[in-house]
Amino acid sequence: MRRAAAKETAISPADIEAAAATLHGSVVVTPCNRSRTLSEICGCNLWLKFENHQFTSSFKERGALNRLSALPAAERARGVIAMSAGNHALGVAYHARRLGIPASIVMPVGTPMVKVENTRRHGAKVIITGQTLEEAGAFAREHARAHGLTLIHPYDDRLIIAGQGTIAFEMLQAAPELQTLVIPIGGGGLISGIAIAARSVKPDIRIIGVQARLYPSMYNAVKGEQLPMRGDTLAEGIAVKAPGQITTGIIRQLVDDIVLVSDDEMERAVSTLINIEKTVAEGAGAAGLAAVMAAPGRFAGTNVGLVLTGGNIDTRLLASVLSRELAREGRLTQLVIDIVDRPGQLALVSNLLGEAGANIIEVSHQRTFSDLPAKAALLQIVIETRDRSHLEDVVARLTAAGFNLRA
Repeated sequence: MRRAAAKETAISPADIEAAAATLHGSVVVTPCNRSRTLSEICGCNLWLKFENHQFTSSFKERGALNRLSALPAAERARGVIAMSAGNHALGVAYHARRLGIPASIVMPVGTPMVKVENTRRHGAKVIITGQTLEEAGAFAREHARAHGLTLIHPYDDRLIIAGQGTIAFEMLQAAPELQTLVIPIGGGGLISGIAIAARSVKPDIRIIGVQARLYPSMYNAVKGEQLPMRGDTLAEGIAVKAPGQITTGIIRQLVDDIVLVSDDEMERAVSTLINIEKTVAEGAGAAGLAAVMAAPGRFAGTNVGLVLTGGNIDTRLLASVLSRELAREGRLTQLVIDIVDRPGQLALVSNLLGEAGANIIEVSHQRTFSDLPAKAALLQIVIETRDRSHLEDVVARLTAAGFNLRA
């Protein structure tokens, strides 16, 4: 996709170096480590940049602090406003309080409560309005004009982009052998800064962007497509309908390709990171790993760097993601069995499951709301098995014993 590396962009490597100096001592230089197990699974040498280890659990602190630090005294005194689905809000709120700047954050309806509450905890005034980030942004711009506030844009701002780009310098210092960087895209601020910084160090490094399949806004803009944008996605942090003007230009020049990942693929990546790396990533934070796991042949044998951009995921949602992945793996299954409604049937099923080595998690009977005869019942039973083949063995035993299993 990349035409040629631009000689000049709106942001220079020097701007990103200046941002690094501004952030020094106030933002964590997060680990960038090779994952031996994930490398084996994906068939490439995989490094993870743990931006979910920032104080607010997101890379967004970098751009927010760089932008806030540049405000003149009069603008600091009047205060700032930002629109965000969560992580930009946290970064602005946290560093605004550190710098003594009043902050208001506009968040769209449906923003995960963990992000809303954490933003309030950092001292910002939270305004929840708008069904999308774009609607929240329209309100924020009007509110800024009406109250003399400075708008801190989440991605389409030179200082924001420069702050995010500091990640690339840290990654290439920790792992100079990296050949490809796989970076999530929402509005494009992160990948824009990373592309500028990384190409200043390694001009031939490959930059791959990743978007949620449900919100392919930058993909459409760069590739001239018109794929629809709709629905709720696990990756609400990159569910952006209108990518930035500055960022779109940079991405067209410096990014090699953009790929799309499904919510199922991001769920799998979130679960994999917890099981293998023992680290929590939100949907957007796991998008890079989702892209590599979905197309391992594209990255085979190469040195690949991923940014775990954030870890702010609602605990209830995380529990659902982990349970759904167990179900996909055949480790957690609901069986629906036709049984004769007489004593001993449940015990017989339980004994068969025990002999097969399955663990019973939950049991319920349904006698009324079914199409079975009055002397029959539906037994709904949730079981835990080792893997898909073990589940198939359990089902075979029940079937051989004469039980009718429904899908």
